[in-house]
Amino acid sequence: MTTFGNRSKLFSLIIILMATTFLAPAQSPAKIHLWPGTVPGDTRPKAADVISDDHGGNVTRIASVTDPVLEIFEPKSRNTTGISVVVCPGGGYSILAVDLEGYEVAGWLNTLGITAYVLHYRVPDNPASALMDAQRAIRIVKNLGTQSKPGIKQVGIMGFSAGGSLSARASTRYADKTYEPVDATDQLSSKPDFALLIYPAYLDQGPNKSLTQELKLDSKSPPMFVFQTADDPWGNSSLVMAGALRDAKVPVELHLLATGGHGYGVRQGNPAAETWPELAAKWLEKLK
Repeated sequence: MTTFGNRSKLFSLIIILMATTFLAPAQSPAKIHLWPGTVPGDTRPKAADVISDDHGGNVTRIASVTDPVLEIFEPKSRNTTGISVVVCPGGGYSILAVDLEGYEVAGWLNTLGITAYVLHYRVPDNPASALMDAQRAIRIVKNLGTQSKPGIKQVGIMGFSAGGSLSARASTRYADKTYEPVDATDQLSSKPDFALLIYPAYLDQGPNKSLTQELKLDSKSPPMFVFQTADDPWGNSSLVMAGALRDAKVPVELHLLATGGHGYGVRQGNPAAETWPELAAKWLEKLK
C-alpha cells in the first residue's frame, strides 16, 4: 500500500523530471535587451554572447556578456500563478552556467505556473555591472507586469552560487543608485518581492567570515528561501545570511542538507538537487 509520504515524494520526483525533460524549448525564447543604448559602466562594444569551449559536466558556459538580456520562459499551462522570477545563473562572476542554472531551472519554474526570466548579466569579472543588470532586469519585469493582463502579482529573484550572491545583493541594495536612469522603467523600484538563494557564495566575506559588508539588511528586506549543503565549500554563506536575516526580523527559511556539494542545479542523481526543488515549491506556494 502506498503511503501519503511516498505519494508526495513520487509527485515531487515527477515534477522535477518534467522540468529536466523539457530543457530545450521548441523555439527560441523571446529576449529583452536590458540596455537600449550604451551599456552603463562598460566601454566594450555590444556583441553576441561568447560561448566557452569548456563543456565539462555537460554544462554550457557563457564566457562573455557585453549586451545583457532577459530570456523569457512562459508556463505552457494556462494555470499560471501571476508570479515571475528573474533567474541568475552562477559561475563565479567569470562565466554563466546558463543551461544548468538557467534554462533547466526555468523549466522547473514553468511546471509551477511561474514565468522565468533568465538573466544574462555581464561577465567576466564585473560584479558591479552585474548588479546594475540585476536591478534593471527587476524593473523591466515589473514594468511588463503593468502592461499585461491580468498582470504580474509578484516579481522575485533567484540565483545559484555567484548568482545567489547577485540575488542577495539585489535584494539588499535595491535603494542604491548604481546607474543613471535610462527611461521611465527606471522610476520603478528594483526591490524584489522575494528571493531564493540556492547554494549561494560570497555572502560571508566580512570580518571573521561574517556577513559581506555591502549587504544591507533591515526589516524591509524581502523574505528569502536559502538552501545549501554542509559539504559545500561555500556553505557558510547560507548560515551567515540566514542568521543576519533572522536578526533583522526578515522571514527566512533555511535548509542545510548533509551532502550534495556545489553546482548541481536541478539535475537528477544528486541528493541536494533532488531535495531543494520540492522544498522551494512548498515555500513558493505560500506566496500565492
